[in-house]
Amino acid sequence: MTERLSAQIEFLKRADRLKSVDRANFLLDQSRPENAAEHSWQLALWALAMEPVADEDVSINRVIRMLLLHDLVEIVVGDHPIHLQTDWQALEQAEQAAAAELFGLLPADQAASFLALWQEFEADRTPDAKFAKHLDRCQPMFQVLCSPAPNPEHLAIVQNNLNSGRAAYLKTALPQAYDAAHRLLIGEAPAQSAFSSRLPFLAETDQLKSVYRASRLLSDQRFENSAEHSWHIMLFAWVLCEYATPGVSIDRVLKMLLLHDIVEIDAGDHPIHGQVDHAAQEAEEQAAANRLFGMLPTDQRISYLALWQEFEAADSQDARFAKAIDRIQTPIGNLETGGGSWVDYDVTFAQIEKRVGNPIQQGAPDLWAWLRPQLVAYFTAEIRV
Repeated sequence: MTERLSAQIEFLKRADRLKSVDRANFLLDQSRPENAAEHSWQLALWALAMEPVADEDVSINRVIRMLLLHDLVEIVVGDHPIHLQTDWQALEQAEQAAAAELFGLLPADQAASFLALWQEFEADRTPDAKFAKHLDRCQPMFQVLCSPAPNPEHLAIVQNNLNSGRAAYLKTALPQAYDAAHRLLIGEAPAQSAFSSRLPFLAETDQLKSVYRASRLLSDQRFENSAEHSWHIMLFAWVLCEYATPGVSIDRVLKMLLLHDIVEIDAGDHPIHGQVDHAAQEAEEQAAANRLFGMLPTDQRISYLALWQEFEAADSQDARFAKAIDRIQTPIGNLETGGGSWVDYDVTFAQIEKRVGNPIQQGAPDLWAWLRPQLVAYFTAEIRV
């Protein structure tokens, strides 16, 4: 198990680099370019929210997984905006090689299944891949169109993309999206539809990309934000799902982790080792959940709120595994960056065992058995110093 788990962790560490791949489009507030990791999280959220728009033969669970990994190759080849001159055939070959390299870090069975899913997305032939591609065409456009003050150059790119570019086919493939984009371009409110009714929520969640955590990227270049963190721990949960206790539904876990930090848009991030008034924090987060999920149609508001509350309570097998995964990512990162947030908050091993070890032990005991000796070695060395 140790060799297999170590290979899986190395893949997940490598995936951290996607957080440093900037895209051509900007956050809604125009403060900076969006990176490919937070874009992947946002697309997964689009898939979950737009499920009622999908055809009956589409599996949203598979679409979410496709979108989690679809841009990982950009760690190697970078982002290539659709409006720039590109040798697309050469890029396709480079991406195929990058996919083989990256997924090849995983154990052979996972490497094959991840590569096959990525190739299915790229081929764009199955119902799941087609819907995933629809969303990948939509999100960057509405990132521009829903901005309070969109960049005129970006608006021109959207216009061209919608008229004769890659998004033009949405006129027949996803007409509700095409109509909403067209109306926003000419300054009109979109017609009421299953698609347009979910846009305000999705636009609001863009703010999670500006909520920064106490943990840092593995490159140590900056603090991690909560959107890219959510993407990364979803990937953690998927890759490490074999270490969950029997009976866990990984698809429900992925949805919990997709939604779990959205409340931080209103309530902010509260570092696990910081001084926090937990009662006040819970009240703030509950109010945030009510407001944010309240922007959705009633059935989704109810189901998302229930899933978020289940995660918070950690009283189900699914929630306990989700909590375990939420706890394990940061220690792995801190071990890579010389202590990271442990140094900033003067954390002791006893605190780690209580605040990190207990949740991991409850949800994924094998993962704690693997991680604990590394933590002991780190903190023992710190004491010697």
